[in-house]
Order: sequence, then C-alpha cells, then structure tokens
Amino acid sequence: MLVRVRYAPSPTGTLHIGGARTALFNYLFARHTQGAFILRVEDTDRARLVPGSEERMMAGLRQLGLEWDEGPDVGGPYGPYRQSERLERYREAAAALVAAGAAYRCYCTPEELEEQRRARQAQGLPPRYPGTCRALTPEDWERRRGQPYVLRLKVPGEGQTVVDDLIRGRVVFENAVLDDFVIQKADGSPLYNFAVVLDDHDMAITHVIRGEEHLSNTPKQILVARALGFALPQYAHVPMILAPDRSKLSKRHGATAVEEYLEQGILPEALVNYLLLLGWSPVEEREIWDLGEAAAAFSLDRVQKTAAVYDYKKLEWMNGQYLRRVSVARLEEALAPFLARAGVTVEPQPPLAAVVELLRERARTLPELAEQVAYFYQAPATYDPKGVRKHFADPETAARLEGLARRLEAVEPWTRAGIEAAVDAEAAERGLARAALIHPARLAVTGRTVGPGLFELLEVLGRVATVDRLRRTAGNLDAIRSQAVAAAEGGPA
Repeated sequence: MLVRVRYAPSPTGTLHIGGARTALFNYLFARHTQGAFILRVEDTDRARLVPGSEERMMAGLRQLGLEWDEGPDVGGPYGPYRQSERLERYREAAAALVAAGAAYRCYCTPEELEEQRRARQAQGLPPRYPGTCRALTPEDWERRRGQPYVLRLKVPGEGQTVVDDLIRGRVVFENAVLDDFVIQKADGSPLYNFAVVLDDHDMAITHVIRGEEHLSNTPKQILVARALGFALPQYAHVPMILAPDRSKLSKRHGATAVEEYLEQGILPEALVNYLLLLGWSPVEEREIWDLGEAAAAFSLDRVQKTAAVYDYKKLEWMNGQYLRRVSVARLEEALAPFLARAGVTVEPQPPLAAVVELLRERARTLPELAEQVAYFYQAPATYDPKGVRKHFADPETAARLEGLARRLEAVEPWTRAGIEAAVDAEAAERGLARAALIHPARLAVTGRTVGPGLFELLEVLGRVATVDRLRRTAGNLDAIRSQAVAAAEGGPA
C-alpha cells in the first residue's frame, strides 16, 4: 500500500509552529515510507479567510524544505488542493446521505437552538441537539418549502465509536454524548467534519497525522465515513506544544509563527531540527538532524503522548549549532537582509566570507552575527564604557597604541603569526605583559572588549584598517574617556 498523508491548513493566518511541526511529521512519514505528502487548503469557511494567508503558508513550508508532492497544477510547481474547488462534490455526497436516510433536514432557527440549549442546561444536561427535526418526513419538508435548513447526520444513540490511534492507542467515545451534528450549512457549504472525510477518501489518504486538538473530531469523521461506506484511514494524533509555564502557547510567550522566527534570525534548518524534537524521541541520542537523516529515522511509534514544552533558549542554542555547521556561502546568503537592516555596507575588503568564518562560532542568531560583522566595515563610533575605564585609563595608552601601529605597519606578510610576533615585540620593548597591549588594541579597533582572538581578528580586518583605527583612537583618547565618564554618570555616552 502506498502511504499517502496530507497537511491541511485553513488559510486564516500565518504558519504557526504547531502547524509547521504537523506538516513536518507528515512529510517525514511520507519520505520514510516512500509515500506521498499532499497539501490541501481547507478554505470553505469564507468568513475566516485572511487574504494572502495561503501564499504565506506555502512560502513558509517551502522555506522549511517541506515540498509537497502533487496538486492540480500539473504544468508547473504544484499548487495545493482546495476545498473551495470541490463544493459540488460535497453537495452530491450530502444529498446521497439524505436519500439513504443517513442524514436529514433540520429547520431549527438559531433562536430555537439557543432555547433548546438553555432548557437542557437547566436540567443539568450537556448541550446537545435533541433531534427535533429528525422525525420529519419528506412530506414535512415539502410543506416547509422555501424555509432555510441545514443537513444533520443521524448519529446512533447507543454504542461506542472507537478510535484506534497509532500514538494514543484505543480511545473510546460514547455515541450518547454525540449529537446529530451539522454536515451542510443552509447555504450549501460543507462543515469541516464532513468535507474532510470526503477529501481524505477521494485523495486516497492512508494516514491522518494531526494535532491532538482534532482527536475530539475523529469520532464524528468516523461516523461520516461509515455512513458513506468509506474505509477508514489510520489516525495518529501528535501532542500539543505548550509554553514553558505549560499553558497554551500564545503571542504573550513570544513568536509563534514560522515567519517571525525567520525574521528574528533563526535559520530554517535549525527551526526544522528543533520542531522535530518537540514530541519525537529518536532512538539515537543526538540533537542535530538534517531532513534526510530525520526521514530515514522517523517513525510514529517514537512520537510522544505527552505535550511538548517550547523552549526558546534551546532553539537559540540549536541555531548557534547551525551557524557553525552550514556552509559559509549559505550563511552569507542568509545574513544579507540582516546586514541591510543593520545599515552595514559590505566592502570588498575584508572579504565577507573570511569575516563570517571568524565570527560564526560566537553567534546564536543572524542579527547577533550581523551586529558583530558590522565593526569590520565600520570603525567604532563609540567604545564600551567599562572597557575604556579599564583599558584606556593608563596615561601611556596613546603612546602604546601609536607604537603598536608603527610596529604593525611594518609586518610583512600580514599573517596571524606576524601580527602576534609584532605585538609580543612591542610589549617586550615596553616591559609589558602582552595582555597590556592586547586588551587596549582590541577596544581601539572594535569598540568592544570581547570577540575572537585579537591576532585572527586583525589578520581578517587587514593592515590598513588596523593601523588607521589604532592611530585614530590614540589621537582621540581624551574625547573617548569623556564619553565613558558621561555614560557612567547616566549622561550621553
């Protein structure tokens, strides 16, 4: 049997990380089994549609590398299947259920339904449609010609509907708590629990892998499938993603949409890897998985039953791992918009590839990396105040920076080893420990007190920029010290 799975979002917003994880698990299961991964847009609720949402969700899936396998647009990149293009199919199926006596017309108005709900509530009963219109005959329908109606499925009043879930095991629902639910609105449009069953049957879906919030819908879908005479797919309901406080993840906890994470400088590869481990436990105990490795190892029996807890610090850590692992060319491409946002103009010298290679070990996100890249192309306009007070306080600082500039100006060739030898020679001549030159020199050329090793940094920065920055700092020490004092007193730095 060819495995066929689907990701079926509603275009009502952006691609949420919960939806992205569901899509990922479907994608990996399809790839692991050499099956097909289908994208279907559930867009029949026109009132809730958000313009541009479908395109943004598709773009998000593609950015994560989750390409789907088929669609109606056979002449080019596959588009998704859309429920809005299948309305006639739903109407025909609903009419067939009515003709078979498995569904019926309900003429109850919203006001009558509300009155029925309150009456049951007053009796201490759960809200449930009492079957008011269930016994109406076709003759009754004819007498009500012209009145609006919905179609309801006849649900057995006794017995059980059982979901044999591949993750959660056997889940039993009592039919007595299920009412005769609506399958078609008065305007002829289908309800979710009806349309999805037809979609899955017509698209030969073998496994329905989705979030656990849909588990309560499953008995209704099973009842629809049985009424239509359809074989059931296998169901697998994956756990929810909770916030660190174990509440439902929401905007108040930070970013929740894929595009927000990418805009914050998380690499798509890292986000996919992080989502993989939110609810899936590999046999092999390691943290870093690319899509191909994950597809080879993925199985539903390793998906956890309990909710997964979102941890942004773990995501940042993982992103840092990917900043170190991806190619420099890939990193340059990903970094470009963040450099532009930071107002950094990359010059031919020093080569960006060399700068990125030097700095990638110290960053966790792309904005962090862009902020560090900046000082290679922009001489410092400000200096770390604490560093100034610590490393520029000695009256001999200007002379030391000028002496180091002269020494470095003569280094040939301009290599890490040559730079290190020059710094050691200047320190020895002045009777200083090398640290007494290294720390002021770093602050002078970058405005910072931390960063990569000074010798590697200067090698990449280049001779001209290094010497110029040392001399400019030496000549402006009084102003730089004044800035530091003002900053310490709470004034303008």
